[in-house]
Amino acid sequence: MYQLNDLLYLMQRLRDPQTGCPWDLQQNYASIVPHTLEEAYEVADAIERGDFEHLPGELGDLLFQVVFYSQLATEEGRFDFAGVVDGITRKLVRRHPHVFPAGDLHAVADAQTVAEAAVKQRWEELKAEERAGQAAAPQQLSLLDDVPTALPALSRAGKLQKRAAQAGFDWPEALPVLDKVREELDEVLEAMATEDAAAISDELGDLLFAVVNLSRHLKVDAEAALRQASAKFERRFRGIEQRLRERAVAIENCTLEQLDALWAEVKQLEKSAAD
Repeated sequence: MYQLNDLLYLMQRLRDPQTGCPWDLQQNYASIVPHTLEEAYEVADAIERGDFEHLPGELGDLLFQVVFYSQLATEEGRFDFAGVVDGITRKLVRRHPHVFPAGDLHAVADAQTVAEAAVKQRWEELKAEERAGQAAAPQQLSLLDDVPTALPALSRAGKLQKRAAQAGFDWPEALPVLDKVREELDEVLEAMATEDAAAISDELGDLLFAVVNLSRHLKVDAEAALRQASAKFERRFRGIEQRLRERAVAIENCTLEQLDALWAEVKQLEKSAAD
């Protein structure tokens, strides 16, 4: 069975200037990013579908992305894969003092029950200390500084809101957030009345941001919820297409009312199957 060192060696071979793969030799950090995001989503998709048979393969594809970045950095003398492993290990040891006393990976903590809330609070405190320690200049840091801009929009909105909540900039419960969603929806309607495309886009963004905030307060991952909704839509739409094929009817020849009736039929069958 191949080991991690074999994967690192394979990556070196792929990037060999003389005998490597032409495609791999053309890549750089930026060109790999779309593949990294795609692989991360495929991991999430496999987990959501309970497809554990294919999960190892998806995790391997994601691991390869880390190895690829590390190889590029090694070639440039920036860092290597060993440095990546060392960095994440040190960070996790540092952020789990209740498990690793005195920051020692091999030290064993006394048996004790640590409240989850206290652990989470300490985790956030340590992250804040790390952000402060990374300052290149003594200017005031923002809590939002290291929220990646490349995150999917829904995920990034949730992270920004969570960071602001750490400073007390947040509603205490979900109901006021629901009121905010209604308020933003009204503003979308007002923008629609003006037929101002820029205003409509702006208000729709505010509405989406408010919905993400509501999801956060209800402890629902907005990104995952939207993926589930998309999967449900796809499943039901395919059900409509299947029924039309059975009736030898082209979907283009159907009225909206006919399609809506088929949608209701598929939806009802799903509910009956679930009961």
